[in-house]
Amino acid sequence: MAVEITFETHSLTEDNENGIATGWLPGRLSAEGRRLAAELGVRRRNTGLAAVFVSDLQRAVETAQIAFPDATPAIYQESRLRECDYGELNGAPVGVVAAERARRIDTPYPGGQSYRQVIQATGDFLRDLSAAWDGQRVLVISHSANKWAFDCLLTGASIETLVDAPFNWQEGWHYTLPKNWPAPTA
Repeated sequence: MAVEITFETHSLTEDNENGIATGWLPGRLSAEGRRLAAELGVRRRNTGLAAVFVSDLQRAVETAQIAFPDATPAIYQESRLRECDYGELNGAPVGVVAAERARRIDTPYPGGQSYRQVIQATGDFLRDLSAAWDGQRVLVISHSANKWAFDCLLTGASIETLVDAPFNWQEGWHYTLPKNWPAPTA
């Protein structure tokens, strides 16, 4: 069997609207973001979800709480689903952080982490998800760096390509996580 995953990014934040790269700062949904979070709940509420896994950063938690105000299905906060820690650049303009992305694939942002570290943390989460939620459908609410990690780990995409490509938001992405992922190596 497998785990069927729907991935959604957290809803629109005040920082997003102001061109700020929030990183590990909490962030806060904007009025439009709260409206979109409610739409996410309507869109996903009756889709057979066994659980919702959400980054423990405030903007993702707020998205989940608005989308599923009665906590049905159960909502689990997960630190391994955090956005990339931009370190000294948390809260910097998006253009400043974006200009650094290609250099931060393996080398951490000063005082922060690298994109490979995000991929590793996301992979650890997926390994546990595969073992504990086999045969279930789950929703993950997280961030763009984790979306890139899902693409690298589950579709074979290259982080080198993803960090500089435009991020095209949509109403969720679907992934299949095979049982006992990752496959043992010989």
